[in-house]
Formats: sequence, C-alpha cells, structure tokens
Amino acid sequence: MSPEDILSHREIEIARAYAKGDTYQVIAARLCIAPSTVRTHLAAIYRKLEVSSKLDLHARLEGAPPQADIKIDHAAVISELALSLEEALRREQALAEVLRIISRSDGEIDAVMSAILGFALDLCEAEFGILFAYHGAGRYEASHMRGIPGPFRDWLEGQGVFEPGGQTGLGRLAVNRALVNIFDVRAEEVFQTDDPLRYATAILGGARSFVAIPMMSGDTLAGAFTIYRQSVRPFGAQSTGLAQTFADQSVIALENARMVGALRSPC
Repeated sequence: MSPEDILSHREIEIARAYAKGDTYQVIAARLCIAPSTVRTHLAAIYRKLEVSSKLDLHARLEGAPPQADIKIDHAAVISELALSLEEALRREQALAEVLRIISRSDGEIDAVMSAILGFALDLCEAEFGILFAYHGAGRYEASHMRGIPGPFRDWLEGQGVFEPGGQTGLGRLAVNRALVNIFDVRAEEVFQTDDPLRYATAILGGARSFVAIPMMSGDTLAGAFTIYRQSVRPFGAQSTGLAQTFADQSVIALENARMVGALRSPC
C-alpha cells in the first residue's frame, strides 16, 4: 500500500514537510496546530509506515517498500525511539549553531537574540518568546521578542521600562533569582486581580503556560529569558533545562556584544 492509502491527509502533509526538513515549529505554524501535536502525528506516521528515521520516511514517501525487519508489534517503540534520537541530534545541532552564531556575531546582538529565541521556541515547542533586560529595582524592559502576538508586542513596547507586580513571574524572578514555571497563567490568583502584565500576557498574548529563566552574569541579574505556550501544557524538566541553556547563551551573547562595543569605542 502507498503512504496515501495508509495516512490521513493531515498526516501526509506533516510527513512530507518533516521529510523535507521542516521543524515541528514551522509545520505547526503552517497548519495552525501546536508543535506537540506535530510530534504526536509523527509518532503515528512512523508507526503506520514502519520507518525508523527521517531518511526512511523520505524513501517511503517516494515509493520505497516498508522495511522487512520491523515487526508490527514493535513499531510503536521503534517510532518513539527514532523520534527521540532525531530530537536529541536536533538539540545538539541547534546548540552548536547558537554558539557559532555568537562567535561570529561581531556584536550584532539583535540577530543573535532572534536566532537564540527561534531555536528555543522550536526545541521547547513554544509559540513565542521574550528576552527581558533587567534595569534593577525590580524593573524590566522587553528588549527582544520572537513570534509574539501583535497586541502583546504593542503593549510591551508602550511600557518601556516597567516594574511588574510582585506576584507575576517576572516579579518573583526579580526577588528569588530562580526559575519560575507557571502551569497556567489564568489559574493563578494574580490573574483575578487588576495586574496589567498578567492581563496582557493572558489576554493580549494568549499565553497559558510559560517559564521564566533568570539570566545571571555572575551574581548579577541581567534579565529574564521567557518562553510561552498558548495552551495549557506545562514545561517539563527537559524543556526548562533547554531554556536554561539558551538563557546562559544569551548572557554570553550580551557580554560578547558589550566587549565588542568597548573595543570599538574611542579612548
């Protein structure tokens, strides 16, 4: 049987996009679904087509027969292991690419931060991300954004440097200098108050789950690295660990940009 006889129309769309190199994030944006839904579809696609790699998937879509050595009762396990391996390789490649971008940035911080946020959103299956610069005394400014809904972007740009409420994620991070993982922004008590940041995050941004990572330069808080999902899907340990890595790389990029700027400044 051909793949078209085995897969649904949506699965064919996802299979062809993934086989040609599109990421979960790109496919999700095109089809207006969550990145996690893309992964669920791919697991089913691997199982149904009896493939164990992206190369096998491409071959099956081009008409190759299924592998004879894959037993149907083991297909689900094989599909999960195959996707997990590909995701691990993709994480390693992304982290290496970020370091390469930083090393060659020549102080162009906007392009670097956009790239870092892009990789973070893709690997952590999040819809949008914001890097908040810390200005001391509990005050922040949204300095870099990626994938953010227009109304929320406009609101943040209108705030400039602002002090969030103490019960918001940013407010807690400023005090504790520790990761803040919010399962559902609408379920917390602060959403029932008139806190403007929480209202903007939930209503203008459509965010539900988000994680905020402190960006530390030594013992000094440099900012907050935040990524958001627009459905209630709390970030697990693997996603928060990845976000922490990207936050650390953001600090490296900022310090690199400052050093380049200082070298270029006249004495």
